Parts: sequence; structure tokens; C-alpha cells
Amino acid sequence: MKYQKLGKTDLQASVISFGTWGIGGGSVWSDMSVGVKEVENLLDAASNLGINYIDTAPVYGTGASEELLGNALQGGRRQKFLLQTKCSLNWRNDGGNFHYERDGYTVNNDTSAKAVRQDVEDSLKRLKTDYIDILVVHYVCKSWPVEETMGALQDMIKEGKIRAVGLSNSKPADLDEYEKYGTVALVQEQYSLLAPYHGSEYFPACQAHDTVFQVYGALEEGFLTAPDYVDRTFPKGDVRGKLPWIHEPIKGAIHRLFDVMKPLCEKYNCSYSNLVQAWTLKQFPNINLLTGFRRVETMENSCQSLDLVLSDEDVALLSETAKPAQVKELDK
Repeated sequence: MKYQKLGKTDLQASVISFGTWGIGGGSVWSDMSVGVKEVENLLDAASNLGINYIDTAPVYGTGASEELLGNALQGGRRQKFLLQTKCSLNWRNDGGNFHYERDGYTVNNDTSAKAVRQDVEDSLKRLKTDYIDILVVHYVCKSWPVEETMGALQDMIKEGKIRAVGLSNSKPADLDEYEKYGTVALVQEQYSLLAPYHGSEYFPACQAHDTVFQVYGALEEGFLTAPDYVDRTFPKGDVRGKLPWIHEPIKGAIHRLFDVMKPLCEKYNCSYSNLVQAWTLKQFPNINLLTGFRRVETMENSCQSLDLVLSDEDVALLSETAKPAQVKELDK
């Protein structure tokens, strides 16, 4: 495993981080139910592989992901990991801007000091822990002053409830603004071979602020793991059924991308996933690869991507071949 310092903090994190959106289940991830025992096994496998960084959020399964983790992290596991969760999205119905309705809940976005503090208290209870290592503002919002939001976060750092701050679903200008009131350890943003535009726009700001760029969606919820995945169908509400990869002409363009990836996988003796993840890690010096895991074998396979060293020519080939399938905006 390789490790990196999270921005200007003293937190040393594994370059591959364990994403837990999928274990929250619900209609968003409808094809697999995960229990505490399975999560315990995943955590033990992660620790054995050197992964020490877990990401979750209150709204992943509307509390389910945090609760599963909270139970599974008992018995000495909590001390082995940097635990990252989020604030701003809640279903308390006590204010904020409407964000979405799902599985019988109305989720609002609220970055007021009061809401952010309550989010932390709620997460601490679900996660059964006394502190959160990294708290990420899930969706940056303009309805409350950044000074108010960051002020609350800095107060909670002083109180020992959180150790560091991150941003998600944000813009480079947001990072500039938040940095006026404290340190932002990382930004967690969507980025992939099929949707690279946001990242390429963000990299200069991360470089300027010494901020880690944590990628989510590098494998596009599985669509870049195998050619036949592109031909799957998904039930209503499942996030994968909303993505453009299942529709022509993009679907055909992805199949042509796989035609180019196949001989490269043979050349490097790797999986499609490894190839895509290795391409992702080459795009910026300070990238953290957040990958969702619900199976130990997937976790083991992802770690193999750290050993791949792609030639500049092959990186350029993948980038060029993917262009007909690329989109600028994704609804996740």
C-alpha cells in the first residue's frame, strides 16, 4: 500500500480509500444487502491490505451505512482507520434547501452552523465513536456564509469532535473561499476516464492549496470494469440506471474503448479495473482513489492498480479513445 499526507494535516492516509455508499443499500444500490458480519470482514480485509481510510456519509442508505460501520468498527477496529463522513445533507425536516426525495425521506441541504453541528452529533452516535477524522461538506451551498460553516467546523476541531475538513461536490472557487477560514485537507469530486472535465479544471486549485483530490466514480459505478456491464439493465431508482453509459451512441463508444483496453490489459497483465484506476492515478500527483467495496476480491483487485506503471503513450491512447464517450455533467 502507498500512503499520502492529507493536505496540510498530519493525517497519513492510504492512497486507496474504502467507499461505503454501496453498503447503505436502499433503492440506489438495490442488488445486494450487506450485514454487520460482511462489513467486519471487509474492514479486516482492508486492514490486512494496508487500507486505513474509510469514507461514508449520513445519507448513504439514510443512516444505514454509518450504522453498519458503527457496529462493525467495534472490537478494536476503530483505531485502525481514518474515518471520514459528511455533513450538510440531512432528513430531519428542520430547514435547509430541498435536495431530493428517496425511499420515503426528504433530504435537505443545510450548511448553517446549527445544522452542521447537529450532523456531527448524529453521525457520532450512528458511528459509535467519539471523534471523526475528516468531516466533508457533502454539497457546498451558497445559502449560508462560508465563514459561518467553516467557523462551526473549526470550533469542532478545537473541541476534538473532528480532526480535519474536506469539501465535496464543489468548485475551485469554493476551495479558495473555504481556505480563507481554515485548512481544507481534501476535495472529494467525481472524476473518471468518461467524465474528466471537472477534475482537470480543479487540479490547479488543489495544487495551489496543497489539497488532496479524492476521486469518486473512477470506475463509473462498475461500467468501466467489464464490457458486458455496459449492457446490464437496472431497476427504477438505481443510480446506475440514470447514467448515460447505457444509451447510444455513448454505449457503443464505451464498447469501442473496451476494444482498445483489452490488448492493454494483456500487455500489463491486469484487469480492466486496474487499467482504469492506474490511468486515474496518473492524472494528478496528489490523487486519492475512493472506491466502493462490497466484496473482498474487489478490494484486493483495486490494490493491484498501485503496482501498474502505464507508459505515457498508453495513458494518452486511453484518453483519446474515451473522448467520444465522455460527458461533462453527470447526475449521481
